[in-house]
Amino acid sequence: MLKKSKKWMLAAGLAALMPFNALAADYTWRFALEEIQGSVQDAYAQEFKRRVEERSQGRVEVQVYPYGALGTSAQLTELVQNQAIQFAFASPGHLGAVIPEVQVFSLHFIFSDNNAVNKSVLANSQAINQLLAQAYAEKNLELLSIVPEGWMVWTGDRALNTPEAFKDFKIRTMTSPLLVEAYRAYGANPTPMPYSEVYSGLQLKQIDGQVNPIFAIEEMSFYEVQSHMTFARQAQFVTSLVANKTFFDGLPEDLQKIVKQVRTELVDHIYDVQHDFNQSRLQKIKENSDIKMVELTEAEREAFRKASLDVRQTYVEQAGQRGQEVLNTLLAEIKAAETKAAAR
Repeated sequence: MLKKSKKWMLAAGLAALMPFNALAADYTWRFALEEIQGSVQDAYAQEFKRRVEERSQGRVEVQVYPYGALGTSAQLTELVQNQAIQFAFASPGHLGAVIPEVQVFSLHFIFSDNNAVNKSVLANSQAINQLLAQAYAEKNLELLSIVPEGWMVWTGDRALNTPEAFKDFKIRTMTSPLLVEAYRAYGANPTPMPYSEVYSGLQLKQIDGQVNPIFAIEEMSFYEVQSHMTFARQAQFVTSLVANKTFFDGLPEDLQKIVKQVRTELVDHIYDVQHDFNQSRLQKIKENSDIKMVELTEAEREAFRKASLDVRQTYVEQAGQRGQEVLNTLLAEIKAAETKAAAR
């Protein structure tokens, strides 16, 4: 009963947020974000909105809702599945509880150090566009794109340059079961917590640290209540752009084509945006704080890589045979892309 009440409240909130001019277009598409205004996801959504509205010649209006307007990340996925909203970002760190296979992106040290390789693989991967897309479809979600947002960076009350430094360290994680296991492998005490509560959690010492891309650390001011930032390049933060599958399959062919064209075009656009965001926000952090920056050596990274390897088997146990195929295919694609890049 309580769950139904919460869904009714979310639906009521959606109705209240609808502008009076919504009827001006033939279609009104609601697009919900996991991040605040001014974020990488917001930059993506605003450009998506601009291009779709322009190419549909006014037939489509795209309404963008920043984080918190419609609920938590997990609630946004439910809203898309129920077609209360049409589009949303759904990050693997939350979606893993619904689609275990997507937790492959929560594994550490699977991506290349060469970001051009990562960009190419994320855009063209069979593991993503076929295997993962099928897993999404089974949950009534159309996987439109995997969107990179930069390397994940650890912040804490200490330098995290060895697995031993993580012993009993309370690190905030998303709700993905595999993320919890990833940090347990280092000896940490992973603590799932809503994004909106992380700052106060750090301030009140409920948690010792957290992990996010640089732009998020700056825009959410996490650096203000931490003493160290540790750069290990252990994982990329990626999110998935999803649509309700029933809705998407029922769109006129020309509108489906517009969406697919725009998502393809935005691969290069958002890659440049996230790079610029992360670089400029890092500079802001340096200018506005005395937080210590720790860059791991290759030997230090190798210690973490070795500690992380057993979690791959945990992933397979959680994600099953298709998960094994996703992991093997993705690793092979990354290796092949690295070989090709090195030969140039």
